[in-house]
Amino acid sequence: MWKKMTAMVTGLAVVASLSACGANGGADNGASNPNPAGGSGSGKKITLNYWTDDRHDQQYIQTLVDQFNQTNGGIEVKLNVLSDNYNQSIDIAFAGNQAPDILRVKSGNFLDFQKKGYLAPIGDYLNADSAMKQKFAGTLIEGANQIDGKIYSLPNTGQTLRLVYNKDLFAKAGIQNPPATLQEMVDAAKKITAAGKAEGAYGFALNFKSPLGAMQRSVREILSLSGYQGLGFDIKTGKFDFGPTSQVIQAFKQMYDDKSMLPGVETLDIDPLRAQFAAGKIGMYLSFATEPGVYKDQFPTKVNWAGALPPTIDGKVNGTSEIVSAGTWLGISNNSQNKDAAWKFLQFMYADNVLTTYHEKGFGIAVVPSIAAKAKKPDMPGMDGFLVTKYDSLWPVSPTVTPEGANYGDAFMKYMMTGGDLSKVVSDLNTRYNAALDKAVQAGSVKVKPDPSFDPLKLQGK
Repeated sequence: MWKKMTAMVTGLAVVASLSACGANGGADNGASNPNPAGGSGSGKKITLNYWTDDRHDQQYIQTLVDQFNQTNGGIEVKLNVLSDNYNQSIDIAFAGNQAPDILRVKSGNFLDFQKKGYLAPIGDYLNADSAMKQKFAGTLIEGANQIDGKIYSLPNTGQTLRLVYNKDLFAKAGIQNPPATLQEMVDAAKKITAAGKAEGAYGFALNFKSPLGAMQRSVREILSLSGYQGLGFDIKTGKFDFGPTSQVIQAFKQMYDDKSMLPGVETLDIDPLRAQFAAGKIGMYLSFATEPGVYKDQFPTKVNWAGALPPTIDGKVNGTSEIVSAGTWLGISNNSQNKDAAWKFLQFMYADNVLTTYHEKGFGIAVVPSIAAKAKKPDMPGMDGFLVTKYDSLWPVSPTVTPEGANYGDAFMKYMMTGGDLSKVVSDLNTRYNAALDKAVQAGSVKVKPDPSFDPLKLQGK
């Protein structure tokens, strides 16, 4: 599967490539003398700080960290799990010279972290470990985990996105199947609320405390399955166009106006949302393949729930649901004074037994070919609905830009809450995002090539 994904991504015309910046010059390593064995050789204990925003796998990762600490006497790793404002916390840490040694890297922050010089290239370390180099040889993708040939992270799993729904609440409302269209989703949310409101159950919710995050775990998948790039970028024209996005936002606004959303959704974060779903108070929401692990370990539930493909705008599947965070997992801080030791920890974390167990426990879908070939199907309630189908694939890498003013998550959230002229919201977003894109292209930090022949239907089965 990964070879097909690699060929598809590298062959597509839209590539967002950010120029490398940092203190390492042209060397493709994070230290002047890469030593995969790790450690400084002085006998002094080395402490490594490892930051992540993943909560669904926290218990397993902590177990691995404890195991590493017990078997590598000269190195101690300290795990720090941040639930809110992870990217902002990383920015503050680097600005204050308090950056962690090891970072969780995702598709949504990789290009930004690399551009800001946060990540140390690991190519020389990988070249010194022939077995590891061979294992990941087919998984290195420009714009996904390497920039200008410099490698900054390696993959573990990818995340499919699904509609997560409470079967019991659906049945109580007389709904037999998950919604296939936006209108069906709006109608289902209204019926579930009418049937369950007396017991405090509502039809729909999202983590609108972080509007952009909420959009990226929901609108994104509805659009990509409908045949549109999920982050507002038009691959055919090489420009941003939030017109398709507005159709999904209109449906969200209707659910909000119908009072079909959980009260207080405006300030709801993802973990409180999950707790409410586990308690049977939410009929449906959209999220990643992390959810089965969440409801097994973090918020154990007796709710009869499942995952299903998201609805599309009109019921037609004109594209695929995007597999996200498939190219990266862990990275070494460019500011770390202990890069050799950090690489030793990465070697431990990227070992076959760790990656295989990660998949089999249901924390993500394995994308490393040798792991995917031997790993067993995850034995976890709800995981069947998140497994890769012909309607899941990677999409071309979308350019990352920072517009002046509100981002599209905040702008659409404001419209949902207060109303207004949606066409003007779209026009304003298109103007500001394309101005930022033009500026980035002129500065050489982003490369964009329109692909008028792009056909999202051809992604199916890749």
